[in-house]
Amino acid sequence: MALTKVSTGVVDMSGNTGGLVIAKGNGTDVSSGGERPTCNATILGSIRENTDENKVEVCTANGGTPLWQFLEEAGTSVPPLTVRYLIVAGGGGGGSGFDGGGGGAGGLLTSIAATPLPLTPNVIYTIEVGVGGTRTADSPGGNGGDSSINGSDITLISADGGGGGGGNTGGGSAGVAGGSGGGAGYGSSTTNFGAGTSGQGNNGGYGALNPGLYAAGGGGGGASAVGGNATITVSGVGGNGLQNNITGTNLYYAGGGGGGRDTRSSSYPNNGGGGGDGGGGSADPNGGTGDNGNNGVGGGGAGAGVPASVIIQLGGTGGSGVVILRYPSFYAITFQTGVGFISSTATLSATSEKVTTITAGSGTITFALIP
Repeated sequence: MALTKVSTGVVDMSGNTGGLVIAKGNGTDVSSGGERPTCNATILGSIRENTDENKVEVCTANGGTPLWQFLEEAGTSVPPLTVRYLIVAGGGGGGSGFDGGGGGAGGLLTSIAATPLPLTPNVIYTIEVGVGGTRTADSPGGNGGDSSINGSDITLISADGGGGGGGNTGGGSAGVAGGSGGGAGYGSSTTNFGAGTSGQGNNGGYGALNPGLYAAGGGGGGASAVGGNATITVSGVGGNGLQNNITGTNLYYAGGGGGGRDTRSSSYPNNGGGGGDGGGGSADPNGGTGDNGNNGVGGGGAGAGVPASVIIQLGGTGGSGVVILRYPSFYAITFQTGVGFISSTATLSATSEKVTTITAGSGTITFALIP
């Protein structure tokens, strides 16, 4: 309805036996899909009826940080429990043997730029942080473990573990599918890369083979880019990860591992595929064991190379994943049951939100309103 501006400082309603009708609506801000306007400097002094709490609230300056407060209370109107998340699975292991492909990064899912997830205080939620993929001689790297959050009032949110990089000594093997796909071990096919999961990551790169002898592995896929394709002279680089500011700082997560390289020819420069931004491992430029992917960000392990000594090498292991939850500071997380939980919680001064980062473990948690 249209608003009528009152030109006098005081409205005299002393002769009215009824009541003043004010704005009303639920207690969820419009930024989170509700009806309440965000309290800021432009609407200070606004009053409304909170129909969730059946109380009148006012937008106050609160010492420089505008907040909705109930008129009859000194405390602040408590926001609903809504959570923004970043979920990254474990990265894939790099391929072992000769000229292995880089492991794919763990799949990445985030709600930081979308509507936050509504959760319920005191409901039990299950958290899983995926481990990094393994490496085994003469074989593709293992896939990383899935990372997830689940509960009775939400649909399972699960990121797929990164695909293992291809490798082995009997001929290059294909990269393995995963959150981001693993790069292929050496070979002449341009279709032997591992596929990434749509919405979570990208494909790995394909390998290359010089019929005379020398070869290179493809790079593992990353959250924001495909793994690099190899040529007979250059290994594929790992695909770059994706920047995310859920912790208050823009950081890269989920980079792919670099492909391994045969270094026995003086005609080709010694090189190994670099790891993608976001924790992907780099291949040894001298054809040795591949670097491991970084833990806590889901980086893919690098593929093994072939050194001058022609000793079979191992790919790097994948890095473990992470689950990060950002929520109103009025609530606290309790870790109920589980194995190996490693976590930390910080408060963002700019938004008065908490951020809990879980870098290992599996089990259950609950949220509770702080008294």
